[in-house]
Amino acid sequence: MVGEIQVVDSDIPDGMSGIDIGPKSIELFKKIIQNSKTILLNGPLGIFEIKEAAKGTFAIAEAIANNRDAISIIGGGESVKAINKSGHGNDVTFISTGGGASLEFLEGKLLPGIDALDQ
Repeated sequence: MVGEIQVVDSDIPDGMSGIDIGPKSIELFKKIIQNSKTILLNGPLGIFEIKEAAKGTFAIAEAIANNRDAISIIGGGESVKAINKSGHGNDVTFISTGGGASLEFLEGKLLPGIDALDQ
């Protein structure tokens, strides 16, 4: 059960926790996603397992799914759960359980498993 829910425009008040992105952030991200050619989602935007904290994650999942011109990559176990729970798992280009390791690979870091293949 979630306690009091409050939407804030700046700092989260003492004693409260950020559990989702708010309406302004959703709209900002949606505009960026609509104009993107490549989208990489690595991590949900809220505690999507809790109904009251899933709005941001599911809105962004829908925005990604609606951009049919983009290559959309969902990475990381929690991201995979979130995109599937949103109902848009079949509407993205690629889903991978590789989260942090995928980001390190994109950064150009040497990954032991890939290094072993090169040997």
